[in-house]
Amino acid sequence: MTLLGKIGGGSGTGAGGSGGAILTVNEKSFEAEVLRSELTVLLEFASDRSPICKQIEPLLVQLQDELEGKAKILKVDADKSPYLVQQLRVQQLPTFMVWVQGRPADLQAGPMSKKQLQAMLEPFLPRPAGALKAMELAELIKKGVVAAVDTRDAGAFARAHLPGATNMPLDELESRIAELYMLPGQPVLYCRAGDKTRDFVAKMAESNVELGYLEGGMLSWESDGFPIER
Repeated sequence: MTLLGKIGGGSGTGAGGSGGAILTVNEKSFEAEVLRSELTVLLEFASDRSPICKQIEPLLVQLQDELEGKAKILKVDADKSPYLVQQLRVQQLPTFMVWVQGRPADLQAGPMSKKQLQAMLEPFLPRPAGALKAMELAELIKKGVVAAVDTRDAGAFARAHLPGATNMPLDELESRIAELYMLPGQPVLYCRAGDKTRDFVAKMAESNVELGYLEGGMLSWESDGFPIER
């Protein structure tokens, strides 16, 4: 399962903030907290005098708790750290930057919703081993190197499924592992929303059984506009 291991990243290391206010960094702490961070950093340039920045603060706290261990959420007070504002050419508050391994990876200026912030961070977050996005799976299916396995019940499979998929209900899979490896390609599991196959793949990994799964399941496949069979 080397192929899937390369596509799905491992978990991140290090500690993120949790359960409290967003940590404010300045010129002195910027190198340690941002440039040397092992985790992806979402950095907000804000001002305590800005009503918009104050409205966004609770969203950042929620995001910080949800991403603990995967990313850090930090803040720069633009009024107290003008040198950082100047050096990084920040022209609007709030401005959000994503930093990965000490380098800026994305920048968005202006107020953002929690969903928009999540979408901004998502490409840079660690992914579980074996996790595949719909686009990645579609390309691997096209190349003939993987075999899609629909883990829903037979009725759901009959209504709609990925092209060329094999149906093996999830409650039978643990006793049919050998069949998975008889398929014409590395098995990639999917369910309706991706959560059940994610948990199953993690469970099998504990027994050194490596499998892939489709992030977001059938719902993500259809929302991305890929074809289905009926």
